[in-house]
Amino acid sequence: MYPNYTSYDPVLTGKCHVNFSALSYMMDKTASDCSIPLAPLVADVICCPQVNSLMNIFQATYGAGNNTLVLNQASANACFSDVMSILASKGANTNIPELCTLRPSNLTDASCPVKDISTFEKIVNVSKLLDACSDIDPLKECCRPVCQPAIVEAAVHISSGGANMFGSSSISGSDAGINIVSDCKGVVHSWLSMKLSSEESNTAFRVLSGCKVNKVCPLEFDDPSSVVKACGKASSSTPSCCGALHSYIATRQKQIFVTNLQAINCATMFGSMLQKAGVSNDIYELCDIDLKDFSLQGCLLRSLPTDIVFDNATGISFTCDLSDNIAAPWPSSSSVQSLSLCAPERTVVPSDI
Repeated sequence: MYPNYTSYDPVLTGKCHVNFSALSYMMDKTASDCSIPLAPLVADVICCPQVNSLMNIFQATYGAGNNTLVLNQASANACFSDVMSILASKGANTNIPELCTLRPSNLTDASCPVKDISTFEKIVNVSKLLDACSDIDPLKECCRPVCQPAIVEAAVHISSGGANMFGSSSISGSDAGINIVSDCKGVVHSWLSMKLSSEESNTAFRVLSGCKVNKVCPLEFDDPSSVVKACGKASSSTPSCCGALHSYIATRQKQIFVTNLQAINCATMFGSMLQKAGVSNDIYELCDIDLKDFSLQGCLLRSLPTDIVFDNATGISFTCDLSDNIAAPWPSSSSVQSLSLCAPERTVVPSDI
């Protein structure tokens, strides 16, 4: 049972013709993950991935009975309003559209030329797509992706196949072509949601969101001059250097929680900035900076998808990574372009066989 902060009947438009009771579990789950007090703090890592997954599943639920994979704009406007109203009535934050950059058009995928199930299944190798995405390994998908390239391949096929059908001359490599492929990915997500159970779909979409989220640092590191001035020549722990460093990192947390992998990216990115500005020594080690220092209240979330937990005794909470007392990595070079958190593939040689 999820917490209900407001407990009221939502005011619906009456123009969204879908069986909301079939989505009750996903609506409850999403409302919990985007609860009023926590949504702004976990938007990037918990709330928004779950909302996006709900939108995919809702799109499929709406179109399942009429051979369509998308909503028209009028239906999208009404249904988007109803979904947000229901979530709010269950205790979700009313700022979800702003927090997660969502709008009714997310349900339309209007620029994708293929919008119906029968055309989709004529163009796409649906067996290959289902095989790739029906049972995602959350530990492997982000490093050795199987489902992600299958979704992109299907999106490219329906974007080009649909364009040919409509006589369009858009080039897939152009900005317009890239936008069409992006919208067509939403159509692919909708089709997958029709073929998988809601739980399977939700797991798949959350894992794919996690792969994307964990690749970047959500914190902004601007003007580290105070740290550079205090630590530029530090070769041992000094109160002025460590004070400046801890103060700077604390203010850059931006009052949000990050995952352990995001923290590694943040530490590496900030360390590279400091090196370029003239800080040569590992001041993370000198000042005992851990990965947890980059997340609000020292709580790192796990890299795998997680949810808000509700307990009658303790209220709402989530699990912090128990291995978060790990020293922040000082980069080996100031010219870090991208950080790979995946182990290199092992090459099999004859002697191994």
